[in-house]
Amino acid sequence: MRRILGIFLAVLLIGGVAAAVVAGRDSGEAGTATKTVRMVIGSEKAEFFADPDVVGALAAEGYTVEAETSGSWAMDSLDLEGYDLAFPSSRAPAAELAGKYGVRGTLPRPFYSPLVVVSRRAAAEVLARNGLAALGKEKPGTLKMDAYLDAAGRDRTWQQLEGAERHGELTGTLYISSTDPESSNSGALYLAAASYVAGGGKVVANDAETGRVAPLLRKLVRVQGAQQSSTDAVFRDFVSGAGNPLVLVYESQVATLLDELQTADDLVVLYPDTTVNSDHTAVPLTENGRAVAELLSNDRTLRKLAVRHGFRPQGDTAEFAAAAVGRTAYLKPRLTDVHQAPVPTSAVLRELARRARGQGGTATDEQH
Repeated sequence: MRRILGIFLAVLLIGGVAAAVVAGRDSGEAGTATKTVRMVIGSEKAEFFADPDVVGALAAEGYTVEAETSGSWAMDSLDLEGYDLAFPSSRAPAAELAGKYGVRGTLPRPFYSPLVVVSRRAAAEVLARNGLAALGKEKPGTLKMDAYLDAAGRDRTWQQLEGAERHGELTGTLYISSTDPESSNSGALYLAAASYVAGGGKVVANDAETGRVAPLLRKLVRVQGAQQSSTDAVFRDFVSGAGNPLVLVYESQVATLLDELQTADDLVVLYPDTTVNSDHTAVPLTENGRAVAELLSNDRTLRKLAVRHGFRPQGDTAEFAAAAVGRTAYLKPRLTDVHQAPVPTSAVLRELARRARGQGGTATDEQH
């Protein structure tokens, strides 16, 4: 885990939007591209679009892509005049953008990625010893969401967990680091999964149900202090050895990391037994934008490249399963034993984020 250099783009985040990552400008294939497509994307896809092989595949079809990054839920605050494509990390913010810009028809969803928790081995072993996780030999672990949320609701500390005393770095309140749910997709989906489990396996659908889960969601967020606006930032902190030993990220980021590491002995990937898949959903703002989105969905070369970057193409689990061979100590080829939580409507999800951040709510909420 200490030998992690050069795996992230040098992306300067300013106000939630990054400097342009221009795909194709320095590639030998760029001369074949005839149409430039401007797009705003979630930061977790920046490395994919900067990959020279992706650049070449798009150029072969006549396109050069200029990509800027933003938190998925922050995209609706941007002026996308002159852009061809918005590419947030899930359907809910994509649906809002489609409504705002009058985009009709089915929105392309080229690939998806489940949310996972990356952990130091010592932390994962302590969680397993105390019934909050399950670990197996040569396969990813499982985070038991019911047990974890119960511990979080009771403000459990690492020091209260058996075995933690042997690891000086495991101190303070037990929590998972996530992103700002008001601007970032992964942070919002974390609340969606937590609210589903806390609500007894029922998707939150109204204000009364929101109020019942709000106190727990506030604890999940408040303990983190200031939150980052992108998973790229929190994951970068984790791989550098800084910050919290439990971090919520996209599975695709783990796959990219494994490509760069010579050894990952200290890394444990925990798949929550109830999680949310992040459906990367494209919002075409022009015909050229739609053409690129359709290529990402249907072009065989681009689908293979998406798998190489850890994304799961829609409609064919075999593609990812084949690529996961040799990585099954960290990645699940198939998600048959992971329960997929439904996601609330955009309006409810935004309200969950507001309550989790301590905004709005009622006196009853505060008393829980």
